[in-house]
Amino acid sequence: MAAVEVKPSPEGVPGAVTDPARVLAEELTFAGAGGTSVNGYLARPAGDSAGSAAVRPGMVVIHEAGGLGEHIRDVTNRLANIGYVALGVDLYTREGGPPPMDDMQALFERLFSMSDATVLRDLEGAADHLRARADVSERVGCIGFCMGGRYTLLFACASERLNAAVDCWGGFIDKATPEERSTPARPTPPLELAGKLCCPLLAAVGAEDQNPSPEVGAQLRERAGASGREVTVDVYDGAGHAFFADYRPSYRAGPASLLWERVVPFLERHLQGGHDGA
Repeated sequence: MAAVEVKPSPEGVPGAVTDPARVLAEELTFAGAGGTSVNGYLARPAGDSAGSAAVRPGMVVIHEAGGLGEHIRDVTNRLANIGYVALGVDLYTREGGPPPMDDMQALFERLFSMSDATVLRDLEGAADHLRARADVSERVGCIGFCMGGRYTLLFACASERLNAAVDCWGGFIDKATPEERSTPARPTPPLELAGKLCCPLLAAVGAEDQNPSPEVGAQLRERAGASGREVTVDVYDGAGHAFFADYRPSYRAGPASLLWERVVPFLERHLQGGHDGA
């Protein structure tokens, strides 16, 4: 494990870390599928340490297609700043890093070749790593963006490790690729597993997004609702895909702030309030 200097958040973003001294961060590895070491970035409130009296909920943070970059690390820091031990996972560890973002064909080839079964085991390893820490309670949540939103939904429906899940515009939740419903690497679309949801779910969809579209969001609301769990699927007007990504042209300050205002109390209720996950 190696300590990392925490940087202030970009000015004005929702939940910004304005005082980096409030957060401690480190690079680490944890055991993923088959015992493979998966890279991660862990952030926690300053003043806490493993073995201290402060025990806090854990949060798994899943990156977008661009990987565990500065934005996702900053989001991980923001969660630590409000009282979580947050672990940003690097799902590209086996691939040696993220795909080239300027080559859409290569990017999609990388995404579609990643095994859902392997990713799920990696995410379970992340949750297990958090729960094994002396400063983390039994309650662990997950938040993911874009491809990470898809994996968050998969995690919440195919595993019982989570107490709360936040799916931010998870793409391809209704099919494996643009042309195929199912592939060997992606055998079952997460949307088809939604009735088996194992924890409360908060999902965000941009009104101008097409993957997922608001129509797919409505399907998610209906199918996940059959699980009996708390399900909220919000559609954000004036926003498309990746509207929380403050480093991209897709960023929309108003919808991003509204999302943060909804995420914070959702996590508080289900991770800090002792709910049973219903």
